[in-house]
Amino acid sequence: MTNEQLQLLTESISIKLFNKTFKHAAYFNPRLRTTGGRYMLSSHDIEINRKYYEEHGLKEMEGIIKHELCHYHLHIEGRGYKHRDNDFRTLLKKVGAPRHCTPLAEEIKRKMYVPRIYECTNCRFIFERKRRINTDRYVCGRCRGKLKEKM
Repeated sequence: MTNEQLQLLTESISIKLFNKTFKHAAYFNPRLRTTGGRYMLSSHDIEINRKYYEEHGLKEMEGIIKHELCHYHLHIEGRGYKHRDNDFRTLLKKVGAPRHCTPLAEEIKRKMYVPRIYECTNCRFIFERKRRINTDRYVCGRCRGKLKEKM
């Protein structure tokens, strides 16, 4: 899908569901990593993450566009456009837009971590860490003993 096709899709969803025209730009932003899309308050443009289209398809992307159009139309009208606002939540339900998008596989993979276990050789206290630590540099916080990684 090209940026032109995305623009046409956004305009058609806006007219069909909101009965209002979308007068600004919608385009793919390759720098987006953790979000499906975003509405820019200053320029009124909508940016979409292409990875969601490639991984989850058109249905998921339409949901993201609906969500961002809710921000867009409420902001233009001067009503509550933020996630916590009642106007926003009501409009989301009315048009059937998701509150959050489905996570990408790479996001799920990143969240799944194998904890690293360290044990103090002196007091036998067990430390659990997400990241590897340098055992030559760091010592036990309880007794200042040497740390050893358990496999």
